[in-house]
Amino acid sequence: QVQLVESGGGLVQAGGSLRLSCAASGRTFSSAAMGWFRQAPGKEREFVAAISRSGGYTYYTDSVKGRFTISRDNAKNTVYLQMNSLKPEDTAVYYCAADRDQLFPRISLNEYDYWGQGTQVTVSS
Repeated sequence: QVQLVESGGGLVQAGGSLRLSCAASGRTFSSAAMGWFRQAPGKEREFVAAISRSGGYTYYTDSVKGRFTISRDNAKNTVYLQMNSLKPEDTAVYYCAADRDQLFPRISLNEYDYWGQGTQVTVSS
């Protein structure tokens, strides 16, 4: 069992930055690929970024490439999402998720086994 707790969301002006953190409890963090997803009001939850369990492979949705960076610290059981050059269209609830016993990152939310409660990111224009 893995429990995930996100933090770091908030209100920021367009062009600003935020760093989201996701702290995991449980022994399976280091064996799980991790992902970040987001859900805007009235829209479906969508993939943002994912990272392999070693941290050596990452994958991003096109709309955040060059602006967002996913990373992880397995010693701290934490995954991060550094978000730069934020845009109003990045406004959403951001969720981290764990893909148990998975080596490489995947983009389908149906592949993920554990989810955090989400953290709100609001970007004002």
